[in-house]
Amino acid sequence: MQNPQIKAVFFDIDGTLLSFKTHEVPASTIEAINQLQQKGIKTILSTGRSINSIDHIKFLDFDGFITFNGGYCLTKDLEILHKQTIDKRDIESVLAYAKKQPLSFSFMSEQEITIHDVTPEIAGMYAHLNLPVPKLVDMETVDTSSILQTNIFLGPDQEAQFMAEVMPNSLASRWTPLFADVNPMGLSKKVGIDIFCKHFGIDLENTMAFGDGGNDITMLKHVHLGVAMGNANPEVKAIADYVTDDVDNDGIWNALKHFQVL
Repeated sequence: MQNPQIKAVFFDIDGTLLSFKTHEVPASTIEAINQLQQKGIKTILSTGRSINSIDHIKFLDFDGFITFNGGYCLTKDLEILHKQTIDKRDIESVLAYAKKQPLSFSFMSEQEITIHDVTPEIAGMYAHLNLPVPKLVDMETVDTSSILQTNIFLGPDQEAQFMAEVMPNSLASRWTPLFADVNPMGLSKKVGIDIFCKHFGIDLENTMAFGDGGNDITMLKHVHLGVAMGNANPEVKAIADYVTDDVDNDGIWNALKHFQVL
């Protein structure tokens, strides 16, 4: 029997849709998304990435895009449903901090991504994600009111102090020890889910989501069925309703079959 209750499924990208090993979407995941769409189930991307950094998976024909961890939500036709920038005081504080001591960070706006201080480790991270290294930040001409998300390259042990002292009006989440995603306070993928549920007239009890990183936790806890990938971080598995197989071992397909959504 098929599960008639699920009407929308939300998908993280890296480590969920995309394999870190192959940098491709597994064939079983492509087939799963096609079958969901054929059944009229909404498929919505939910990522910390920029809308300009997902061209390689747009072929999956999603019904909507939650980008910047909920800060910028768009329909399939690129109608903007939600846009929320970081408090400009926090961006000004980052710039002031970086002028006094070493700090690597990236700024993301609607139009571009820029980065300050590219270390070999950071260059390697962009290669791992199969993304080009962004152009360098011009510290003197940054539009501090336009930043939707920043990545701050520091370890988990430094995060709390940095956020309290430098970006007190913002919220950090992370899916890698290398950097934290920083968004406006109160913002998360959970916010994006609520926006799309309202847009499509779907109840939360009819939602399902897949993720693997720390910035997926609010999403997986918020939907009716939160599924952690087999390759997910331990803290993500701990809060999930179900842990499926790795991205490279048909995890999405297997979970949708397990819950009889397909």
